[in-house]
Amino acid sequence: MKITKTYPPRRYNQHAIQFFRLVMEKILPPSWFREAIPKKEDRKALDGHLNLEIVSHCWGYGNMLTYQLSSFVNNPPTKATVTVTVFYSEEDEKTKAVVEFFNNIAVENVVWNFTAISKEKLFRRGIGRNMAARSTNADWLWFTDCDIIFHENCIDSLADALQGKQEILYYPRTECTTEMLTDDDPMLRKESEPQVVDISTENFSQHSRDKAKGAFQIVHADVARAIGYCEKLKMFQTEDTRWRKTYEDTAFKWLIGSEGIPIDVDGVYQIRHVTKGRYAQDSSISKVRSKIRRMQE
Repeated sequence: MKITKTYPPRRYNQHAIQFFRLVMEKILPPSWFREAIPKKEDRKALDGHLNLEIVSHCWGYGNMLTYQLSSFVNNPPTKATVTVTVFYSEEDEKTKAVVEFFNNIAVENVVWNFTAISKEKLFRRGIGRNMAARSTNADWLWFTDCDIIFHENCIDSLADALQGKQEILYYPRTECTTEMLTDDDPMLRKESEPQVVDISTENFSQHSRDKAKGAFQIVHADVARAIGYCEKLKMFQTEDTRWRKTYEDTAFKWLIGSEGIPIDVDGVYQIRHVTKGRYAQDSSISKVRSKIRRMQE
């Protein structure tokens, strides 16, 4: 994994991000904050067996990550080779146990790429995404979150949908989600020992998507290698002492000038949950965010 430049925590960083989102994005040209994007005709239009890389982060979500990694074991791809990159911190002992367990399971056409970084780097998702973008050997990258499940035919249908494609950014046209689950729901399993698990698809309902938000950014790797992921936006490459709300996905779309193009991908599932495991349990921010998520539901 390529080492990219990051910056130590700064106390005013969140204020800088808000100012950038509300003001600077509206008046400054994005080309000031990135390398040149390869022209469409210069991007590879690949057919056949593809190389994909799926990039996620995990802090305090070992139970969610178990579902995600299990989905590759339960549904091995046949039309693509997938590098599964997961950024985590060794201080998160449950997540560390999960990745160590799956690292010992061989799956055809799946390459585990579990990458331990400091929690300060982990807390700023743009840092890991930029590292993956600059280092990837894949044809396409899917920047996602650890509560996304790649179920039956997901990767193979994605490979079919990307045949010959050259646009910068795509996203699944639909996904299937649970209701907002509380901590006592059986799906939010937290066994002491990691294991391969599966989901009952009957517990999910289908919804359409209208843009490449957050966990649904499928990026042409020629572009990712050329410009990174918010690499020249210092606020998104600055380490932090706790997990921050992730605005870098909207910044990335601003940089490339696209909300993405929908494609048909099967088997995209998401476990939605009230309690955010990445925030301190029973902290004031955790309680406020849980109430907001209940109100949104």
